[in-house]
Amino acid sequence: MLSLTRQLLSKRGGAVFGTTLRQASKYSRSNALSTLAILEQRDGQLIQGSLSAVTAGTKLGGSVHAFLAGSSVSTAAEQAAKVNGLEKIITVENGAYDKGLPENYAPLLVENIKKGGYTHVIAGHTAFGKSVLPRVAALLDSQQISDVTAIEDEKTFVRPIYAGNAIATVESTDAIKILTIRGTAFPAATPEQASTPIESGVDAKSEAASEWVSEDLAKSDRPDLSTAGKVVSGGRGLKSKEEFDKVMLPLADALGAAVGASRAAVDSGYADNSLQVGQTGKVVAPQLYMAVGISGAIQHLAGMKDSKVIAAINKDPDAPIFQIADVGLVGDLFEKVPELTEKIKSS
Repeated sequence: MLSLTRQLLSKRGGAVFGTTLRQASKYSRSNALSTLAILEQRDGQLIQGSLSAVTAGTKLGGSVHAFLAGSSVSTAAEQAAKVNGLEKIITVENGAYDKGLPENYAPLLVENIKKGGYTHVIAGHTAFGKSVLPRVAALLDSQQISDVTAIEDEKTFVRPIYAGNAIATVESTDAIKILTIRGTAFPAATPEQASTPIESGVDAKSEAASEWVSEDLAKSDRPDLSTAGKVVSGGRGLKSKEEFDKVMLPLADALGAAVGASRAAVDSGYADNSLQVGQTGKVVAPQLYMAVGISGAIQHLAGMKDSKVIAAINKDPDAPIFQIADVGLVGDLFEKVPELTEKIKSS
C-alpha cells in the first residue's frame, strides 16, 4: 500500500499539483533489510547499466544480493562479482530465461525472492524491468513503485509524476517493496577488485507461457543512447527519414554522440523506436543533449530535461524547447546543422 506524503516542484519548472505534508516516520537501518538487485545480461555479457540497481540497493542499507538468469550467465556473473557492496550473486542457468520474457521470468523471480526472504526487489526502469516487475508485484500482492529517482529511507521513495512536472514522495507499507529505478538517478556501480561469491538459485521450471520467436536488432557503432555522454536528437522538423539520416548522423559522428529522436519523428518513420527519448521512450541525462527540430512537448522533456547542458536548434523562436535550453539557435536546421557539423570536424 502506498500513501502520498508530499509533492514538490520539479527541477526545471512546472506546476505544483497540490501539497500534503506529513512527517514520515524513519525506520532505523537494520540488518533485517535485504535487497535483491535484478541484473540484465545479453548473450552472456552483463549489461553495465543494470548495475544501477546495486547502487540503489546499497542506499537502503542491509545486505544486497544480485540476480542473473539465462544460459551461460557465468561470464556476466563474474563481471558482477567485481562490484563492491554485494554479499553474493544468485544465478540460474537456463536458456528459457535468456530473453527475459516476463511470463517466464516473473515466476522464477518470485521463487527466489521467497527463498531469500528479501524486503526489497530492485530493477532498472528499462523495457525489461517495466515488463517483469509488475508481474512479480502482482504475484507477491505488493504495490510496485516505478521510476524511483531518490531513496529517503527503506519505505520512502521519490518519483516523478505528471510527465515529470511534479515530484511525489511516497511511502510503502508492503512487506516486500518492488521498485524500478531511473538509471540516470543512480550511477551504475563500477566493477573493481571485489570477489563476490556466486551461488545457484532456485529454478521454478514452470511451464513456459510464451516462446521467443525472433528479433530484428538495429546495430550501430555509435554510443548506446541510454548511457552516452553526448546525445543528438532529431524531431518532426527533419521532414523525412532521408533528411534525418543526412542531417543527424554526420553531426552525431562529428561529436561522438548517440542518436536519439522525438516520438513524433519515430511515429513518422524517421527513426527506429529504439531511439525514442521521452516519457514513453528512454530517459537520458547526458553531459550534452542537442535537440534539432524538436518543439519541446512535455512528453519529450520528461526524458531529457535532467541533461547537464541542453542545446536546441529550431526555426520557431517561441518553441517550448527554448524555455529549458541552456543554448539556443534560431534558424533553418537544414542550413545550421551542416554548418555546425563542418565546424566541429574542422576543429
